[in-house]
Amino acid sequence: MDKKQLLLNAALKLFVEYGFHGTPTSLIAKEAGVANGTLFHYFKTKDELIVALYVDIKSRMSAHVFENARGHATFKETVKEQYLASLYWALDNQLQFRFVEQFKNSPYLAQIAPQEMEASLKPFYDMLHKGIKDKIIKPHPVDMLFTLISSQTYGINQYLIAQNLPKAKQHQVISESFEMLWAMIT
Repeated sequence: MDKKQLLLNAALKLFVEYGFHGTPTSLIAKEAGVANGTLFHYFKTKDELIVALYVDIKSRMSAHVFENARGHATFKETVKEQYLASLYWALDNQLQFRFVEQFKNSPYLAQIAPQEMEASLKPFYDMLHKGIKDKIIKPHPVDMLFTLISSQTYGINQYLIAQNLPKAKQHQVISESFEMLWAMIT
């Protein structure tokens, strides 16, 4: 594994455990097994590292969701598969998902360029616009609908982790929670 990836892995673990401000760069370098100066070779500041880690995780998560949720016959099936893919990814990548939650509730989110945020959300927004245009979902602002869907995803993930349910029960809860979400937006 290259040094940059070692640093990202160490930062992920430590940021989730100790928070952004409670994790000095020297601890990240030590955890990664590299010299402190090596961190600054790849990232000019700790803030840059935090944002880079978020962008990396978020892009991998989005790629997973879209790869596992395409080619469905109906709009509802497409939305459901994206919802399921998000939650299953979150369960399989708990540390990364916790970091994304942590980041989204921090001032670091403001450091993501608006154009980058728009580009990453465009496929979801386009899908929601299509659902509204086709009169499948309620004609609410797409950013509100997206917030509702993503909040449901984060909330159900937290519930599943807290309950420590077996896989079959997790699947049942995820499916039932989608139906509740679908009833809200249609």
